[in-house]
Amino acid sequence: MRKRNLWSAGVLAGLLTLGACGDPGSGDAAPADLPDAPHSAAPPDPSASPGPSSTTRRRAAENVDRAKAPKVLYLGDSLAMENQDVLGADLRDRLGARYRSAPYSGTTLCDYLDGTGEDSLVPDKDKAAALVLAERPDYVVLQFWGNAWGYTPCMDGITYDKQREKYYDRYAADARRLASQIHGAGGASGPRVVWVLQGPDPITPDRVRGVNDLYEAQAKATGDLVADAGRSVAPASDRYTWVESLPCTAYERSHAAYCRTGRAALHRSGDDYLHFCLAPTTAKSRPCPVRSPGIRRMASAITERIRADLR
Repeated sequence: MRKRNLWSAGVLAGLLTLGACGDPGSGDAAPADLPDAPHSAAPPDPSASPGPSSTTRRRAAENVDRAKAPKVLYLGDSLAMENQDVLGADLRDRLGARYRSAPYSGTTLCDYLDGTGEDSLVPDKDKAAALVLAERPDYVVLQFWGNAWGYTPCMDGITYDKQREKYYDRYAADARRLASQIHGAGGASGPRVVWVLQGPDPITPDRVRGVNDLYEAQAKATGDLVADAGRSVAPASDRYTWVESLPCTAYERSHAAYCRTGRAALHRSGDDYLHFCLAPTTAKSRPCPVRSPGIRRMASAITERIRADLR
């Protein structure tokens, strides 16, 4: 079976480092239960608060207008897998949101489509339409880097490097189908889709521009939303230039766990050009277990987009 030949997350990270095609604003809230990431530049400041206290977070949530508190469903690939706990905490703390996540590493849009069967890495119970029917969310957040090398079987071997035009055509078609299935499952009062724009791709820089353009076009066609989380992990002067670190934000400067020597580390140095978790990649996918500025920045951008829509 093809599933037995799938690469592990560790192999994927190795391929990224070797140069294979890439897979996969700050708010005021931060998870209070994550350890600091290991960092060689400077030791953490034990006197600095790692984030809001549980009392502060509870009071912030209590001040949310409960009539507007949304229910959010978060789907995606390995980036969503590592982001999911931080995004959930941010949504609950800032919006009082109810939250469900069901990401699967290595996936792309077609994996969440109904009818993909054994060619999908996502089981039927966690298909987008099935979860919308079960959860009745107000928002479905989709974060997909844009599987570019044929890792997931449902892409039928279509890769960016060998079939660029076909790759974009297929990706656009899958975006239309996925949005249609989500809206169909939700009915007249169904959810709004939030398409998360991705950060710079250091391996194939132009590819992610095309993927983001598709997301924006799809959101416009169906009256859905775009959250430009990728901008928060790129230099202000160039949205599509990849960097390993960025100058710290005001929030990061006030929290030593996120800021060392004036810069926020976005990726593990020389180890992983794609992911934003500062803990080592493991064979078994997991939510990021350490404080990571890139993850916090992206989660905050997604939360802020939903918050703006609720106004």
